[in-house]
Amino acid sequence: MARCGCSRDVTSGLGNQVDSTGEIGCAVTVKRDVANKFTAKDVLAVARKNFGFEDLRPGQEEAILSLLAGHDTLAVQPTGSGKSAIYQIAGMMLGSSVLVVSPLIALQKDQVDSINGQTAHEAVVINSTLKAEEAREALEKAESGDAKFIFLAPEQLRNEEIVQTLRSAKLSLLVVDEAHCISQWGHDFRPDYLRIGEVLEDLRHPTVLALTATASKRVREEIIASLRMKKPKVFLQGFDRPNIYLRVDHFQEKEEKLEAVVHRASWADKPGIIYAATRNGAEEIAQHLAEAGVKTLFYHAGLKAQEREEIQDKFMSGDADVIVATNAFGMGVDKANVRFVYHNDICDSLDSYYQEIGRAGRDGEKAEAILFFRTEDLGLQKFHAGGEFKDEKRERLRLMQEYADTSTCRREHLLQYFGDDFQGPCGNCDNCESIVDKHDKDIDVDPDVGTRREVA
Repeated sequence: MARCGCSRDVTSGLGNQVDSTGEIGCAVTVKRDVANKFTAKDVLAVARKNFGFEDLRPGQEEAILSLLAGHDTLAVQPTGSGKSAIYQIAGMMLGSSVLVVSPLIALQKDQVDSINGQTAHEAVVINSTLKAEEAREALEKAESGDAKFIFLAPEQLRNEEIVQTLRSAKLSLLVVDEAHCISQWGHDFRPDYLRIGEVLEDLRHPTVLALTATASKRVREEIIASLRMKKPKVFLQGFDRPNIYLRVDHFQEKEEKLEAVVHRASWADKPGIIYAATRNGAEEIAQHLAEAGVKTLFYHAGLKAQEREEIQDKFMSGDADVIVATNAFGMGVDKANVRFVYHNDICDSLDSYYQEIGRAGRDGEKAEAILFFRTEDLGLQKFHAGGEFKDEKRERLRLMQEYADTSTCRREHLLQYFGDDFQGPCGNCDNCESIVDKHDKDIDVDPDVGTRREVA
């Protein structure tokens, strides 16, 4: 038996489980093979039969057993860790239908196709792309229980007919994907997510599963409160991405910074993503990279929806080496071989920054995340930090500036913000390697960029 900080026995292998305050604790004391009427062997058998899994990934089994025991559950797990398998496996083991609220229509379609193609269960989607007849058919299947999984976008909860259909359907589980969109001061905030808590009560509060790849303690608390989760079990799984090299370069002049961004992106392994705070900034950097001979695209909300879709498809298929974008780009993007994520401008928070740099190195190979920072850049973010939640927004920006200015291990600084107890040095950030470089004379450096990079 493993023990936590108190005197109560906890079965080993439960991972980082935390209570509803977000602090690591021992909310579950039963052995994982006797939770409710299901066992870990039952879960693995369903996973193997329906998806061909040999084993479950870290964090999946614990979250599934929590749901099967009837606990509202918040799972914070990295992209690519198999979050969707949690509700799919649990849903197949529960008696009634599963409602999945997801903000991205493309991801809804992918999940529906996967379930319908791999399992004997039926999944339907309800969104704005459906024709009237298709929508009616999907609603009928949802109401009758013929559809095991029902996917919809949060804005569909404004439609009383749909809500009425969901009331009639027997729901055993309600899943909120990309749950960080509930955070009212993050750039991914979706107002329609705030309706989910109200609708939950109309639906007699089925068990709730909230999923996200990144959430600080404050955001976790907001998710729990907004979704009216009852004594939830919270599972945190591996915030660290050790293959991503972290760095901040400081500049005095805007032109100097632009030149460094362009040079670094031209020289770096590709493909890569560059984030800019404004549409004009994104287009300017893209133009300079194109002039330098780099196959580059730009992406921002000022483009028509079809243009954005075509640009994203080109980047995903490898027709472009670099995409320069505002924060309109990224949610749902899962390109495994991205070698760098650069930020031409400071983010509004560490939450946003970690979400965006997490798009690098998903294949597990070396990648880098560099912030190109001028103190003057804070002015634009401070301007956007006005209005509602001004104090909270400015506090989050202050913490982001602390990351840019710290002289200690950047990975430690970043992970401890999310509640991880990681202790530096990490050996893979600029501050940690500056100590190593004093004793390492065999590293070649690109003098124009001035950063440590093995080029031999």
